[in-house]
Amino acid sequence: MSIGFKFNSLLEQCGIAPETVILLRHQDNRKGVTGTVYDLWCNAPEKLLLYQSWQRLDRKKRFSRATHWASFVATPDKRTVFVGMYGAKYKGLLESDSPHPYVAGTQRAGSCDVYDLKEEERFTHLAGMLFVDWGDGERAWVQRAEKQNKPITELHLRSKEPPFPGYLHFLRQLSQIEALPRDWNAKLEEVNGVYLLTCPRTKEHYVGSAWGDGGFLARWKEYVRNGHGGNIRLKSREFSDYQVSILEVAGSAAGIEEILAMESRWKAKLQSRAMGLNAN
Repeated sequence: MSIGFKFNSLLEQCGIAPETVILLRHQDNRKGVTGTVYDLWCNAPEKLLLYQSWQRLDRKKRFSRATHWASFVATPDKRTVFVGMYGAKYKGLLESDSPHPYVAGTQRAGSCDVYDLKEEERFTHLAGMLFVDWGDGERAWVQRAEKQNKPITELHLRSKEPPFPGYLHFLRQLSQIEALPRDWNAKLEEVNGVYLLTCPRTKEHYVGSAWGDGGFLARWKEYVRNGHGGNIRLKSREFSDYQVSILEVAGSAAGIEEILAMESRWKAKLQSRAMGLNAN
């Protein structure tokens, strides 16, 4: 539902002609991609800026014609949120091999065009606050503003993160851990307990425990860094993007021995020594 105000009116009020603007709605659906561009915006906006500044060579005509880019991101509930307005200028080909900011692997030199993007500070206060109706053409993620005057559907006074689902409902891939909303990070850092890793490729599972500073979050980031967290059987496997969930949360007064006993019970229940990846 529109609130009776359209995006081009906002552009014109700021002295920007709609015919100089392209609208970008980021929602990466490539096979093998984990996490979302929305997570990237929430937790690593500098990577989102790099992500959108690299564009395929066959898009040059479409992108270089515009002096401004209005950037939007698809939210987890499929809405379209405004995340920034940028002055844009074509810079040239990517000069050297560089790690990709969102997907695994390296972007090769000369394989994409690079654009210099400068944030328009007049629009900064609207990032995360303004939502538009993108319409039915979600696959058309790049559109011309003068031809697509988007109705503004919501305008908030403060940005909202998706609510934490609760410890026992938490379910994510390890590759998504470093891009969780800030509020989620805080909740996962403050508790310890027993967790489960499952391999989507081999269908094997592993029961582990977290204790000490940093809680579940610190333990899972170990797996993100080295792929195995020190476990012998995980070391013997090819790297996999394990799904992580929480089996049991320890009380605030629980010591290491109590948490290890909890872990042992879950290993027995799930038979993760005989049928999984636990070595002991």
